[in-house]
Amino acid sequence: MKKLVAYITTGLPSLDFTKDVAIALKEAGVDTLELGMPFSDPVADGPVIEAANLKALQNGFKLEHLFEVSAQIAPHIDTLWMGYFNPFYHKGMEYFIARAQERGVNGFIIPDLPLEEARPYKTAIEAAGLNLIDFIAPTDPKRRIKEIVENSKKFIYLVAYTGITGAGNSENLQPVIEHIREYSHTPIYVGFGVDRHTAKKKAKNVDGVIVGSAFVKVLLDERLNNTQKIQNIAAIAKEIKEKIN
Repeated sequence: MKKLVAYITTGLPSLDFTKDVAIALKEAGVDTLELGMPFSDPVADGPVIEAANLKALQNGFKLEHLFEVSAQIAPHIDTLWMGYFNPFYHKGMEYFIARAQERGVNGFIIPDLPLEEARPYKTAIEAAGLNLIDFIAPTDPKRRIKEIVENSKKFIYLVAYTGITGAGNSENLQPVIEHIREYSHTPIYVGFGVDRHTAKKKAKNVDGVIVGSAFVKVLLDERLNNTQKIQNIAAIAKEIKEKIN
């Protein structure tokens, strides 16, 4: 059974909504939830998730809100915190490790933390029983793929194309997938540009997909009330899970 990872922006439009949509995603077949930490400069994300980040911050999101809602969500669904390195640097990785352990969160996704800088943090994270997800880009040469993935845990985040999330571009990932398989038995999940139209194709020869912008577009749709947003997001998740399997 191929896995589905869902990204949502924490606190948009509210913390109660985040909790409710997380439970709905679990019931719709989502295996792992990325709780996005709103940040003012989300460099790897496209305009949809960037807009969601800024709106959540304008609504008054604070880091403590992430911890608060995670305590309600993590007992029900495998949960990771997705955020940029700035907050981790300023608060300290040990701080985030302790908060994650307290709330039952299983690890972190930090897209702007390269391998060389991540090593000391990854050691501390894994010593605490948590995971730091590794990224592979389609432009990574074989020797770098080996270096990144040979100690990967939980899953490997394979970026579907160079650029930002939600752009919908396409590249031939098969050579990269073969290189990863040569050096690691860790599951490979493809992210960037995955939605109900592309999921089946992008799931080919990998173990799962990561979906973000398709859900966040619904979060931002002011024509819908909160109940409709949850229904629409759950329907998208269910459709994608069925298509990839």
